Amino acid sequence: MREIVIVGGGYAGFYTAWGLEKKLRAGEARVTVVDPRPYMTYQPFLPEVTAGSVEARHAAVSLRRHLRRTRLIAGSVTEIRHADRRLTVRPVNGAGEHELRYDVLVVTAGAVTRTFPVPGLAQQAIGLKHVEEAVAIRDRLMTAFDQASSLPPGPERRKLLTVTFVGGGFSGVEGFGELLSLATAMLTSYPELSRDDLSFHLVEARGRILPEVGDEPGAWVVRSLERRGARVHLNTQLLSAADGHVVLSDGEEFDSSLLVWTAGNASNPVVHNHTDLPVDERGLLMVRPDLRVGTDSEPVPDVWAAGDDAAVPDLASPVPGAHTVPNAQHAVRQGRLLAKNIAAVLHGGRVRAYRHSSLGVVATLGLGRGIFQYKRIVIKGFPAWLMHRGYHVLAVPSWERKIRVLTVWLTAALFGRDLVSLAAVQHPRDAFVTNGDAQRAGESRTGSRTGA
Repeated sequence: MREIVIVGGGYAGFYTAWGLEKKLRAGEARVTVVDPRPYMTYQPFLPEVTAGSVEARHAAVSLRRHLRRTRLIAGSVTEIRHADRRLTVRPVNGAGEHELRYDVLVVTAGAVTRTFPVPGLAQQAIGLKHVEEAVAIRDRLMTAFDQASSLPPGPERRKLLTVTFVGGGFSGVEGFGELLSLATAMLTSYPELSRDDLSFHLVEARGRILPEVGDEPGAWVVRSLERRGARVHLNTQLLSAADGHVVLSDGEEFDSSLLVWTAGNASNPVVHNHTDLPVDERGLLMVRPDLRVGTDSEPVPDVWAAGDDAAVPDLASPVPGAHTVPNAQHAVRQGRLLAKNIAAVLHGGRVRAYRHSSLGVVATLGLGRGIFQYKRIVIKGFPAWLMHRGYHVLAVPSWERKIRVLTVWLTAALFGRDLVSLAAVQHPRDAFVTNGDAQRAGESRTGSRTGA
């Protein structure tokens, strides 16, 4: 039996495995997915997770529930040696690394958050690529509201209610807009606080945000955010975040209790540095139009790739040498085509080249606010927000997830947002340990008095 190993269980990896389960004949091959997480994160929902509009678990699609005939290995691939047809896998439990043999390899490892050596960044910032991060951002904001409401006006309260996002791409702008919407809505439940207490900053190194849309729609988004009380710093870089004190290159400085870093993606280290497969100058795998790794003149046998770590030629673009942009729309469709092409090779059929014209781009900017662009067509405000929700509820895998998300949206429409913070879940043993220490201290004092 042939061994098909998929590195990464994100969009492209999940849809490749899902498709292979439907297309492979019984006993023809065994499919294995290696990923440290037991679920695929539906990243377009993460901004709404930060705002509480989508439950965290509903943005996570269980691999075991949907990939019933696929072997799942909880771990990370640390090295790819195609010359030997072997991978090195590090289990998530920290046990010793082991090797995994394959006949066919699919690399869909996904990108990682790109960071820079900014003082204080590693100690203060949170990313927005995983469900855990989105939940932590929401809980930190809610905890800050609880703490600030018991403080008098002043620097400490101001710092608690100051939020800084670095990165003006889709992830950053959507997360920023949704969190601003949540914070504004929460003011009605905190009469001690006012709109003037909130301070939201979006920092972008380029001269515009949302590069996927045109200049005018991008400028409209900036104006929309500023009308809601936010500050958008264009052509600005974060110079320092040490001890929560933010220093920007435009000369502005302020204290911020919540710093979210969404300043782009970097190639996965295993692809960039630990493989003998061909990569380009950006550290991305060189991929042919049919998603096989290599070039037209030098294909690499039995290796396929898709998603954020693959330089896939964009055949629908009029620009020569263009590659598909790293987004969910392409990753999902590339994963589906990967399954068809791998099955076609195994069955002696023909493979197809990947060609997909964009369906447009749509972004949420907070509850009831959004923007959509398809070529020269631009839709703003509430209609665009409805389009965003409609598109993504159709795109999220499985009817089970669609129904769960729709149920949460309906409940929120009827009863409003759920404003409960569960920040303590990040340190679940604190209460148990504290109570135990207090009990032992009490027993010690009692014993001392009795002995006296």
